[in-house]
Amino acid sequence: MNPPVLVTGGTGRLGHLVVSRLRDTGHEVRVLSRHSPAAGDGVEYVTADLLTGEGIEPAVDGAGIIVHCAGSAKRDDEATRNLVRAAARFGAKHLVYISVIGADRVPVVSRVDRAMFGYFGYKMAAERVVAGSGLPWTTLRASQFQGSFLSVAQGMARLPVLPVPAGFRFQPIDEAEVASRLVELALGEPAGLVPEMGGPRIYRMADLLREYLKASGKHRLIVSLPMPGKAAAAIRAGANLAPERAVGRRTWEEFLAEALDSSGAGRSVVA
Repeated sequence: MNPPVLVTGGTGRLGHLVVSRLRDTGHEVRVLSRHSPAAGDGVEYVTADLLTGEGIEPAVDGAGIIVHCAGSAKRDDEATRNLVRAAARFGAKHLVYISVIGADRVPVVSRVDRAMFGYFGYKMAAERVVAGSGLPWTTLRASQFQGSFLSVAQGMARLPVLPVPAGFRFQPIDEAEVASRLVELALGEPAGLVPEMGGPRIYRMADLLREYLKASGKHRLIVSLPMPGKAAAAIRAGANLAPERAVGRRTWEEFLAEALDSSGAGRSVVA
């Protein structure tokens, strides 16, 4: 019997899709999560905290492949360092990491940059930890997840006016497509930094919000605002995009049609 595949963050938005696809291939799956659900779905759950290191060793013990989906807006490098230290100790054969397009191109240098775009810096630092771990590794950079952007849009829509950074564009991708690619990579040979994976279309942020408002039947004013800092300038220049790697298939409009009741016909206004 093959050793289990460990998925960190396996109860999260991306991780649970990875777990499901691994199960479909017939692999045993172990999930590392801070808040593990009750067992009973054929998956082994181990409660651990990547930031403190508590519980990591029992999670990685015996796992041949690790798919590292756990992440946060801050200290992703510290969590990854704790994981790879334990994985190396127990002889993991393949570590697969999910990063973000632009991690190497969005400079996070000032206080403003760190406050607004620190995520890119932490992802780049975590990439370096993985590459320098001594473990066989694969890293995939993907564009912004459609489900994550939906959560952002839903939160912003609670406001009467939606402030949108001027010039920002995004290339949202279906998490399920990223999950399938991660499983393919995990079950293959370690490949280092692989080609990026972007959504099928690039949108202005205002247009993404406009589509959400239309699909949800809401009416809001969208106001374009300038955003200072080098990181914001890099994003305006497209550092978070990969038009040459628009390999995703499901569009933002198709995602919204399934995620929301699209019977409403709301309108938005850009000021």
